[in-house]
Amino acid sequence: MTTPVCTSASAVAAPGRQTPVHSSFAAYVRARQPFLLRTARSLTANPVDAEDLLQTALAKTYVAWERIEDKRALDGYVRRALVNTRTSQWRKRRVDEFACDELPEPEPVPGAGDPAERQALRDAMWRAVLGLPARQRAMVVLRYYEDLSEAQTAEVLGVSVGTVKSAVSRALGKLREDPELAPVRQV
Repeated sequence: MTTPVCTSASAVAAPGRQTPVHSSFAAYVRARQPFLLRTARSLTANPVDAEDLLQTALAKTYVAWERIEDKRALDGYVRRALVNTRTSQWRKRRVDEFACDELPEPEPVPGAGDPAERQALRDAMWRAVLGLPARQRAMVVLRYYEDLSEAQTAEVLGVSVGTVKSAVSRALGKLREDPELAPVRQV
């Protein structure tokens, strides 16, 4: 939620000590956050958007914290910041829609082919991957299906980066030789 962000940001700015501005703002946020979050939720349909909206409004309030003379009016100030921020977001997200006689159809993707053929090729790829030794299979899945880097893959498996590189290279060589994957090599 927004409170840890505000308080931890002030702790990063001055580790070990907080200025009166930081501590008074943090105390205000801790005390009023549920109320302010309810207000933000009433302005948006999505609870996550409400949290983002509140955080943005609190950031604006923090910037103006020392200029706010009447601390009893803080709720009104933050509510106004919430409404103004939401209005700005709404205006920026406006999408122009135009009526047309025909619905636009997506352009066909070159090489997309028949969905059944794509599925058959996907199945053949998985069969080929499942035919790899367990260690190579794990590295190929982490590298190419989970999109991890070589270093991340090495860390997950507890091996060196060089081991990942060589094992993945050998695995890709075996996949290139698989006769079921010949249609992929021809493309």
